[in-house]
Amino acid sequence: MELVSIGKNIQSPHQYHASSFQSSHSDSITREDEELELKWAAIERLPAFKQLRTSLFDSEHSNGSRTGSEGKRVIDVTKLGALERHVFIEKIIKHIEKDNLLLLQKLRERIERVDVKLPTVEVRYRNVFVEAECEVVQGKPLPTLWNSIASVLSVYTKAIQCKSQKAKISVLKGVSGIIKPSRLTLLLGPPSCGKTTLLLALAGQLNQSLKVKGEISYNGYRLDEFAPRKTSAYISQYDLHIPEMTVRETIDFSVRCQGVGSKAEIMMEVIKREKEAGIVPDSDIDTYMKATAVEGQQRTLQTDYILQILGLDSCADVVVGDAMKRGISGGQKKRLTTGEMIVGPTKVLLMDEISTGLDSSTTFQIVTYVQQLVHITDATALVALLQPAPETFELFDDIILMAEGKILYHGPRSHTLQYFEGCGFKCPERKGAADFLQEVISEKDQAQFWCRTDLHYSYISVDQFCEMFKTSSLGQRLEEELSNPYDRSNSPKNSLSFSVYPLSKCELFKACMARELLLMKRNSFVYVFKTTQLVFTAFLTMTVFIRTRMAVDLVHADYFMGSLFYALVRLMTNGVAELSLTVTRLPVFYKHQSFFLYPAWAYSIPASILKIPYSLLESILWTSITYYVIGYSPEVERLFCQFLLLFSLHLASTSLCRFVASVFQTMVAATTSGSLTLVLMFLFGGFLLPRLSLPPWLRWGFWISPMTYGEIGLSLNEFLAPRWQKAIGNMTIGQSVLASHGLNFDGYFYWISVGALIGFMILFDLGFILALTYLKPPGMSQTLISKEKLSQLRGKEDHKNRELGECALAQAASSKTIAQQPKSGHVVLPFEPVTMTFQEVQYFVHTPPEMRERGFKQKKLQLLQDMTGVFRPGILTALMGVSGAGKTTLMDVLSGRKTGGTIEGDIRIGGYPKVQKLFARISGYCEQNDIHSPQITVEESVIYSAWLRLPSQINPETKAVWHPSQIYLQFRELWLKSLSDT
Repeated sequence: MELVSIGKNIQSPHQYHASSFQSSHSDSITREDEELELKWAAIERLPAFKQLRTSLFDSEHSNGSRTGSEGKRVIDVTKLGALERHVFIEKIIKHIEKDNLLLLQKLRERIERVDVKLPTVEVRYRNVFVEAECEVVQGKPLPTLWNSIASVLSVYTKAIQCKSQKAKISVLKGVSGIIKPSRLTLLLGPPSCGKTTLLLALAGQLNQSLKVKGEISYNGYRLDEFAPRKTSAYISQYDLHIPEMTVRETIDFSVRCQGVGSKAEIMMEVIKREKEAGIVPDSDIDTYMKATAVEGQQRTLQTDYILQILGLDSCADVVVGDAMKRGISGGQKKRLTTGEMIVGPTKVLLMDEISTGLDSSTTFQIVTYVQQLVHITDATALVALLQPAPETFELFDDIILMAEGKILYHGPRSHTLQYFEGCGFKCPERKGAADFLQEVISEKDQAQFWCRTDLHYSYISVDQFCEMFKTSSLGQRLEEELSNPYDRSNSPKNSLSFSVYPLSKCELFKACMARELLLMKRNSFVYVFKTTQLVFTAFLTMTVFIRTRMAVDLVHADYFMGSLFYALVRLMTNGVAELSLTVTRLPVFYKHQSFFLYPAWAYSIPASILKIPYSLLESILWTSITYYVIGYSPEVERLFCQFLLLFSLHLASTSLCRFVASVFQTMVAATTSGSLTLVLMFLFGGFLLPRLSLPPWLRWGFWISPMTYGEIGLSLNEFLAPRWQKAIGNMTIGQSVLASHGLNFDGYFYWISVGALIGFMILFDLGFILALTYLKPPGMSQTLISKEKLSQLRGKEDHKNRELGECALAQAASSKTIAQQPKSGHVVLPFEPVTMTFQEVQYFVHTPPEMRERGFKQKKLQLLQDMTGVFRPGILTALMGVSGAGKTTLMDVLSGRKTGGTIEGDIRIGGYPKVQKLFARISGYCEQNDIHSPQITVEESVIYSAWLRLPSQINPETKAVWHPSQIYLQFRELWLKSLSDT
């Protein structure tokens, strides 16, 4: 027994080593857990402000060497570098669909574990009517000079109660519904049915000229009781961005201005309750939540997250670009528009046509993210799509179907087809539900879906569909919910925003200042070119007015006066570049203003402050180059006085250009008005027309021109110098020269001139702020409508409820008859078939500086690689690919639209090498970007294109509709014939 017991206590060497390894391994795990607990305890002892910014960050993925507790370090989440943020997002989101859902679920689990409720918003609208008041005009409803004058005079006709030709057009006609949280709602309807108007009405962003009736509320609060534009995020279908900024910078700026909302308060409450319950959170989730809950950061982790989710990480450091500057693709711009708004803390998303220009897979990915966000974070989302794919349609919970400004269906997606089958229309098996809903309300396509064989088909109008929905169980249930008012006491805390600008004024100012500095760097070529131009002009000026040819006498005094006036003109006109830069940025400003990202003063004051060093440099260069070479008074103090005056004048000039741009808003109007303003200032400046030569009733113009005070200050500074004090009769030479130009003022008027110029600068900057604040954006004038169009609309409304079943059948029969007729074989516009081939086409561009700054070492970036293909006549070819794959780039290269970069490869037309001048005459390229002249109508645009593109041999009679342009073509043929006869 003793041997047995001893044998049991004796261990083999292998067993001894194994047990020692297990004990050491368990000891190491215990030490790691203890170290983690000590680190968490150290974080918990920090003050609340620092505790929100401090977390445990896993350094393993950034260093690749440390593991366990040694790889976790206590960091300030606001000081994460670009590489650390990128690696962290790549770690938590590798597969977007799965990992993003897992991340959101972990966030929700952490919040629910400590019983913290997320804020929710329920949007209600009942009997909402939107009407547009239009001015009825004769002829075409164009903004002509006469129509504009009549529109202005209509204000006075209202005041004296005169009968004016006005008409009201209904856009929304008594729509009602509820957008519930945690449910993704799809807004369907044909174009011009009122989807955008409904979204704008719910977001509180409708134009003030539209009349809105009805009730719209968020959690029982009316739109005038809180800040709806900060509570909801309206995502427009138009992509307006600053072309000089990159994708990352655009989203970073949006994050910085929108703030974090209630994230910080929720995070503080979670941390407090976790501490009380002794819960240690996951380090990655804690880092992410804390990094996205701190406001005022110039670079945020939330930006990297949105870039990863929307698939914009590949173009994050590429400038956005526009029609004149190469940038990201159209689909990427659409995703950027979406990311710019969903990156904020808003709980209500109103998304208008977010799929335009996107492929179906990218649209599915974005809608999937929105669905996960809505379901897990209890957000509220209404998404308007035109033709969603079946898999995208299945992601939605509720459907709203609109037509002609009315709601035809508002209910669960799963009941949609069943509801319309009860109305007598059945969706075919192989047809998408979204396409069916779009076509079943169409007069032309409705008959094919009729499934009631026991009843004769007759067209069911939009009004009939609307009445059928109201009498259905879904409609009655919706009306019952709307009749019961929302209990405000159930509204979660911080679900609504009651402040227009949640950030402090200092934070908004710093954000706008940083962006303005960035834009100045991106537009450095403009400022460098203007400075180089100024230096070149200064060298020319000092050679013309050189001191060796000028003496201190009455004869050459006019030359000195002329050189001073030219200096004023040159410095005054050098700030004109600010006018065009301001005009190009105004659309983006008005977009941001509609979202209340920042006030007008936060945009205008940085623009004024950051131009001071530029004005300082311009004045120093001009004065230092020309002063002593021209031969002005040699006193050093007078050199500095001339510099100070030119500096003040340049500041007033740039402020004036910004003010003119903000008032007139368009490039044509601003440049025209700015040129006229400069001419008038030169005219009344005191040199071209002396003050005494002006008639008494025009002398007020002398005192309101900034050039006047520049002329007075420079003249007094020069001609009151000691060398001009030689007496001639009763006066000195200097006094005689000043008196001859009407500038005989005392010496202290120099300082009055400096003060006046600084006052002009302040006045123009104040006018710039007021214009941006109170003036409407361009294109928001009163709508015009012709009498003919108005009568057509009213006639359509009067006969809208008539039965059109027989007409539809007759139309179908006639179309069938036409389809059975043999084709004549004649072509209206004859053309010669051409085959286009391209082989091993390569396209390179210079690597953007933003990518080089982030470590991309190659000098050239290849966008197209070994592209080979053929386009044959009579065969329709589809160019497919995901957004950003290079479809537009390939078409630009083949069509010859690329003016930059390097193109390699062989492109042939009909077997011959492509010659761009000849190819342009036989090709037509429909670009993705819609660029048209805004001053002409659609019909005029098409006619003008026909005049330029169609050959002169085409007979005008071949056109289907008679138009006055045919008279022009016939007259042209007769004129050419007469020339050939003579």
